[in-house]
Amino acid sequence: MKVLVVGGGGREHAIVDALSRSPQVGRIFCAPGNAGIAGLAECVPIKDTEVDRLLEFARKKGIDLTVVGPEAALAAGIVDAFRAAGLRIFGHTKAATRIESSKEFAKVLMSRYDIPTASYRSFTDYREALDYVCSRPFPAVLKYDGLAAGKGVVIAADRSEAEAALKDMLLDASFGKGKVVVEDWLEGPEFSFMAFVDGEKVYPMPLSQDHKRAFDGDKGPNTGGMGAYTQLPFITEEDEKFALDNILRKAAHAMAAEGCPLSGVLYGGLMKTRQGIRVIEFNARFGDPETEVVLPLLDSDIFDIFNAVASNAVCPGSAEPAPLKWSTDVTMGVVLASKGYPGHYEKGAGIEIGESPAGTSVYHMGTALKDGGLMTAGGRVLMCVARASSLEKARTAAYGCVGSIKCDNLFFRNDIAHWALK
Repeated sequence: MKVLVVGGGGREHAIVDALSRSPQVGRIFCAPGNAGIAGLAECVPIKDTEVDRLLEFARKKGIDLTVVGPEAALAAGIVDAFRAAGLRIFGHTKAATRIESSKEFAKVLMSRYDIPTASYRSFTDYREALDYVCSRPFPAVLKYDGLAAGKGVVIAADRSEAEAALKDMLLDASFGKGKVVVEDWLEGPEFSFMAFVDGEKVYPMPLSQDHKRAFDGDKGPNTGGMGAYTQLPFITEEDEKFALDNILRKAAHAMAAEGCPLSGVLYGGLMKTRQGIRVIEFNARFGDPETEVVLPLLDSDIFDIFNAVASNAVCPGSAEPAPLKWSTDVTMGVVLASKGYPGHYEKGAGIEIGESPAGTSVYHMGTALKDGGLMTAGGRVLMCVARASSLEKARTAAYGCVGSIKCDNLFFRNDIAHWALK
């Protein structure tokens, strides 16, 4: 089979890596890909939102299956266009992607179908939003009601931070013109629960925990994620069952009932509060960096899963994938990011990757080749992932892998998995 993967980050590198292990896959293309992905797939210089060009490429190459990574491509309607052309594609329609692309849509959906989440109000006016926020206790959770590459959420500790965030989102329109959702602040450890979803059928993946803040001790600005790990000791079997039955399955049922069924990955960003499990956010695709620590644990053939979900979206009644098999090992990954990220950062710094410890992989998130050398080409640049029999062993290997990488313009957190290891 010929497979096209849309996207060019660490998530897509992990997807391509998993597909490369399938005996059913002959050739893999990735658009646009990156320097690391180029070792496993043929990279195609087409942006992930250039739907017409991607469709033309898929037709020309006779692509059997397309797998979409980024939310921007889904929101641009790539799935709708490919299906209309009779091409098989794994991912949600533009209407279904609203569960991520509109925070307000997701909040209304959760309220209507009794999915546990924080109370909220939406605003388009800066002054009204600020008055509301300042009339309530801090901290305040402020979310831009649209796609913002993982950077559209601010937890404002006081009035000055709230003013700056609301000005950025509503007056300066840094992410585009839109509205802001103001949520009640919840307290507790966050975790990520992803699942393959085909209509109302939900196939869960192992739990993971992402680290959003830029610096050690969960300090600094929110980022797209500075590391992740699996097997969370603070989440019980009862917690996981509750989240699966009352959040992921309910959300799949709700979206089907609303006439926009899911047909890809549903990501639940969840929190364990004193009142129980609550939804912080939904995403309509694989999380990044969670994908890089979850997919290495998949012992099933991922092509079967992608193909079954994509087939059912076009041909209801097609065979379901066999029960998914997951390793009982533990994974942990550390992100190396350009200094200054998530603010201003320089590109083009040289990278040298030495010999990594056994059981580790290096996923490329923002790299490029120039004059035969590897260079930084994004905010998050590389992710060192280790798989082992325990979290302690995985942590040692992952940071050993980090130590094998030489670059003067990268930084990383030293405390990934601190929630589990403290």
